[in-house]
This record gives sequence, structure tokens and C-alpha cells, in this order.
Amino acid sequence: MSTRGLSVQVSRLVHIYRSDGHDVAALSGVDLVVAAGSTLALLGPSGAGKSTLLSLIAGMDRPTAGTITVGEQRTDQLTDLQLDALRGDQVSLVLQGGARNLVPYLTIRENLDLARWGVQHDAPDPQDLADLMGLGQETLARHPEQLRPSEAQLAALCVGAASGPGLLLADEPTASVGTDGAERVIAALHELNRTLGTTVLTVTHDPVLAGAMERTVTIRDGRVGSQAHDGVELAVVAPDGSLPLPDDILDELPAGSLLRIQRDPDTERPRIIVEPYEAAQEEVR
Repeated sequence: MSTRGLSVQVSRLVHIYRSDGHDVAALSGVDLVVAAGSTLALLGPSGAGKSTLLSLIAGMDRPTAGTITVGEQRTDQLTDLQLDALRGDQVSLVLQGGARNLVPYLTIRENLDLARWGVQHDAPDPQDLADLMGLGQETLARHPEQLRPSEAQLAALCVGAASGPGLLLADEPTASVGTDGAERVIAALHELNRTLGTTVLTVTHDPVLAGAMERTVTIRDGRVGSQAHDGVELAVVAPDGSLPLPDDILDELPAGSLLRIQRDPDTERPRIIVEPYEAAQEEVR
């Protein structure tokens, strides 16, 4: 089995939709870079824009503004037919809920064969892929309705990887599968990444899945709020110079708080001191 990971670069992405006669900004200038062959989890509260971002990267929706580059292609400039070809060959989206990704009247093996139809490069052998994902021969012979939730999710990931995509997008892959099922799903995602080199980008509320990814990125109010590398939470400076604060700091400094920002005079590195303005004024007095 062989494939190749695809990088993702999102720049100043905006997505606005209509709801009850009003414009709603699901994304308000998102910047994101995902290295080829890496794993990343998108975190954030419901309604923050995580699934919207995943759908835009997959080419299921069009952004209102901004750019999306997958590998070397500006996908926001592709036609609908070109996007269909991209999803059939290089980019795979696995929706939340395993059964939603499977044709109900086909066996799992037939679902895999269908997913490989028309692929323009060497795709993984279905049996090898099933073994990699922990699905036995008896599972491949079943229909989706005969599978447990965890088996259906693994089958969905298997179908998503059947074309040998360079980028696998998975929306809440561990939801509703139980602890044991979640461990199997996480192991399967790692195997896809390790064995095939596939770039894996997930949306999740599951801290265990998030912790298993190389990086996490938090989406808050339609923008990137923070990232984590090796367990260290990092703020991200936006193109307009804004710097989102961690949630625990926001509890002490709610929106509208006045802050004084200055360089630390005791170090040559760009270390910044942030303090409430009112406290600074009291110290002067």
C-alpha cells in the first residue's frame, strides 16, 4: 500500500450564510496550515465553525472570501466537476455517524469497491486496508445495518481511505462508539497516517482523540483561538494583529477589558507583559 500526504493551507477564510433572513458569519478570517503527512484535531464549542471549515476544505461548500490550497491546488478556484474529481481521488470526507458514509444495500466490500471506482492512481488493496483498520473478512460480507456503531465507523473510515487519498477529513469519528470503539477508531487513524502517509484532519469534542493527534487547533467564534503542540497551548497572532486569549484568562478578563501591553524590559527576546489597565493605574497612584 502506498499513498502520499497532502498539505492544507487556509488563508483569511470567511464563510457567511443566511439564516432566518439574516447573514451569519460561520468563519471570520481563519488562517490554518497543516503539513503534509501530519495529524491535527480541530476543537471548539458547538457552532464555532469547525465542521464548516472541514466542509470548505473538502470542497462541499464555497467560501465567501479567502483561499484554500490542498497540495498545490487552489481548491476555491476549481469548478464543481474538478472538485468532484478531487474528492474521488485525493481528498476524502467522512461524515459524523459511520452509517451515513455507507450505501445501505451494499456489503462493506461492495462499498469499498465503489469507493475505488475511477481512481487514477494505485489504491490500497481492499483486504489489506480492511486488515489495517481491524475489520475481519466476516465484517466485509455484512451490510451496514448488521454492524455495531464502532464497526460502522471503522468501515466508514475504511471506505474513506479506499481511494488512497492524500487527505482524510473526519467529522467527530469517535462520537457514539463507546470507549473501546473510540480506541479502535484512534488506532485506525494512526495506522492510516503511519502506513499510508495520509494527512488526517479531524473535528472532535473528544479530548482523548485530540490528545492522540500531533497538533490541536481551537476554533472560537469563527476564528482560530489557539493551537497546541506537544501538549503546550499556544496563542496564534492573526493577520490583523489580534491575539486571542485562552479561555481561562477570558474568565478573568472578559470581552471589553482594557489591557496594557508592553515588552519585558529585562529580556532581549520579544516577551510581552499583559496586565489590566485599571490595575496598572492603581499601582501608579
